[in-house]
Amino acid sequence: MVDNDTQPPVEVEVGEEVAEPDFDSLSGIVTDGFIGAVGGLVGTAVMTAVLLVGTTLGAFDLDSFSVLARITGAGVLLPSNPAAVGYVIFLGGGMVTWPLLFVSIGSYLPGETYAARGLPYGFVLWTGFVLAFYDGYTGILLVVYLVLTLLSHLAYGFSLGAVFDYLSKRPTTLV
Repeated sequence: MVDNDTQPPVEVEVGEEVAEPDFDSLSGIVTDGFIGAVGGLVGTAVMTAVLLVGTTLGAFDLDSFSVLARITGAGVLLPSNPAAVGYVIFLGGGMVTWPLLFVSIGSYLPGETYAARGLPYGFVLWTGFVLAFYDGYTGILLVVYLVLTLLSHLAYGFSLGAVFDYLSKRPTTLV
């Protein structure tokens, strides 16, 4: 946090205009949207890799994504494979919805960088995912399911934030 009392005063000549940052330029908004989508894509890719490990261990079923297709009614687009349709919806949320929420509340999360702030953000997202995608696992499979889905969400949040950290250093971004 910056303390305004320690900042040297800025001298402005009478009649001199101070340039305001252009926060509503179309190119800046599009660039920021692109950064969010790239961050979400990277985060979702990392998350998917961890979930595939869970599938290999029998602690996550990819058919769980078909629930998203059924809930939205999008399963009719590809009735032979509703899990694929559900995954596309999942990917869309990971690239649009969650990055938008992250950038809007990111400055309020603990951590010095967006990557560090992504860890608690991923944890919060996990609390909903772990309940929505639970498929009756018990015993050791339940423990593996909980651990791997938590790791996947922490990886999502960290990766999303790391991309924001990397790409937001560009001079035309608003993030």
